[in-house]
Amino acid sequence: MPCEEVLKAVFPFLDGIDLASCMAVCKQWRDTAQDDYFWKCLCAMRWPSICKRPNPPTVTYYKLYQTFYKRQHRRTLLPPRLAVEDLEFFIDIWTEDLLIFSDVVPGPVLQSGIQVPPSGISDMLRFHLEGPEYKMTLPVEPRFRIPLSQTVSVSVLVGRRDSNKVACIISKSIFDYVDRTSYRALAYDYLDFSPCYPFLSGIRAWISVLFMEDGNEGVIDVFGIEMDFCDAASSKDEVLWLLDMLDWK
Repeated sequence: MPCEEVLKAVFPFLDGIDLASCMAVCKQWRDTAQDDYFWKCLCAMRWPSICKRPNPPTVTYYKLYQTFYKRQHRRTLLPPRLAVEDLEFFIDIWTEDLLIFSDVVPGPVLQSGIQVPPSGISDMLRFHLEGPEYKMTLPVEPRFRIPLSQTVSVSVLVGRRDSNKVACIISKSIFDYVDRTSYRALAYDYLDFSPCYPFLSGIRAWISVLFMEDGNEGVIDVFGIEMDFCDAASSKDEVLWLLDMLDWK
């Protein structure tokens, strides 16, 4: 069997990294590996819908794969300029126009989180709270109840003790999604960043109320609050870097 036919039989079984490495072996391998059919197959496996377009792409599938495939590297961040101890969070929750929760929460309290989940919570929520992932949670005392028939909204500001400035995290967003499998009601808002970072946008802050069933249909018993910035941050340092870039006033 001619060498080119052997290559065409083997190359479809390779992933993108190995196929790209074959292009560095010799001219014949490079010319064969550049056949756009192989790269279309790889694009179809990674992004199936892109190959269903009625019109072919204006660039080759090789170029598409090269553009959109990103090797996952964990970058080591420099120590953040902001410390958890510098922060305090102002959290307000309303049902309709009635304020049902209002508290100023020091950063270390939100970071230390819910140490002992209350008895009676779901196994899924307990697994989440006891998991190793970085999270910012707050036990609610006294607990409060929310009728799901009412509109529930939330606002969160964050203050810096080192500069006495304040930034908005969430502005009167509605808890419009209730996940009964994980026993969380969620709201979000898009962060406003300093003009010093003009290309930073589209990153959300999420806040959840953690609840148990009340026993009354349509009422939830809230025992905790969780905040996260999972769009862009999954560790303490990443969260602090993100908060440091907000539009502080």
